[in-house]
Amino acid sequence: MLKDKIALVTGGSRGIGSSICTELAKAGATVIINYSNSKDSAEEVLKQIESSSGNGEVVKFDVSDSNEVEQSIKEIIDKYERIDILVNNAGITRDSLFMRMKENQWDEVFETNIKGVFNCTKNVVRMMIKNQYGKIINISSVVGEMGNPGQVNYSSTKSALIGFTKSLAKELGSKNINVNAVSPGFIETEITDVLSDTIKEKYKEIIPLSRFGQPEDVAKAVLFLASDDSSYITGEVLKINGGLYT
Repeated sequence: MLKDKIALVTGGSRGIGSSICTELAKAGATVIINYSNSKDSAEEVLKQIESSSGNGEVVKFDVSDSNEVEQSIKEIIDKYERIDILVNNAGITRDSLFMRMKENQWDEVFETNIKGVFNCTKNVVRMMIKNQYGKIINISSVVGEMGNPGQVNYSSTKSALIGFTKSLAKELGSKNINVNAVSPGFIETEITDVLSDTIKEKYKEIIPLSRFGQPEDVAKAVLFLASDDSSYITGEVLKINGGLYT
């Protein structure tokens, strides 16, 4: 499905990001696994890919650092000659009730979740335009659509990603570049692992499918949007939330 395609996945070392990397690799893409701090985790993802006869490599850069991003993406393009698929997955949380939220908690989340997307997309999109081909997939969140107490900063960035997606899709559609977003709900990752069983059960009570999703559920949606099966879809937000928010 993605044979000979080059895919860059930011924040690909763990959770949803690692599942996206393995899913794209299984479909035939060469996957560039970006990480900022979790080198061992990123290398473990690469091992999993290679054990299934897939191709990829690990690349370290901080998406919020414009110079690092520019240099790293230049090196990737110099080596592979292009990037066909960009998955903007890297994101952080700095949760706090708004009245207690510190400026640095606000700034850090925006630097990674929004400026990081700007940096990576900016350095990839010119080459995609030149090639008249590209798939850009942004990972938003259900909390960007419905809100969540204690996450005003995070929710704001995920809402902003939806606006970014819809606007960029209109700019790049004529260049044969699809820009879409995936909006996961509650997914079984390290983030949900810290929740108590009682809290988990309360959340499941309000999810129509009565369960949390798996990282693979999100990864398969990304695969669809990264493939030519979705060639007539752009500017869309694909919700993967078990019916929690429609």
